[in-house]
Amino acid sequence: MTQWTVHGTRRIYESEWMSVDLDDVEIPEGERFEHHVLRLPFASTAVVVVRDEHVLLLWRHRFTTDVWGWEIPAGRLEAGETAETAAVRETEEETGYLVGVEPLVTINPLNGLSSHTTHVFVGTGAVKTGEHDPAEAARVEWVPLDEIPAMIRKGLVPCGITLAALTTYLTLKA
Repeated sequence: MTQWTVHGTRRIYESEWMSVDLDDVEIPEGERFEHHVLRLPFASTAVVVVRDEHVLLLWRHRFTTDVWGWEIPAGRLEAGETAETAAVRETEEETGYLVGVEPLVTINPLNGLSSHTTHVFVGTGAVKTGEHDPAEAARVEWVPLDEIPAMIRKGLVPCGITLAALTTYLTLKA
């Protein structure tokens, strides 16, 4: 058996956005130690919006890594909101497009460190309802799907959730 055993948890930091716990864990070989765990009190959602063999991407700067890159629309679920509703809301808020959504994949992007879950959807039937939020992205563009692999190779898609979503979509579409 290779499952770790959790003997206890001690909270060392908590805010509206996250908490950090020290879990007292034991690995199968018998060694016991404290392991940091990042817990987010919400799930998130991300949407691969597809239209005419193009995908809707946001050009964003992330201050935490000081990196610019292409991302799909994404955000957190609000209290009482379903993943589907959040996906539609976040896409419209960030891009100015209203979409219908179908589930694509659910991922745990940092499962060795965090309990966070992201529900990824495919967005279809995009209808422009307004402008994108300039606080969210410098620009929003429809990018040909066949350009995505080259963009990934060039390092233009640094977001792990976006990478997982786009590569899953392209793999399952093939």
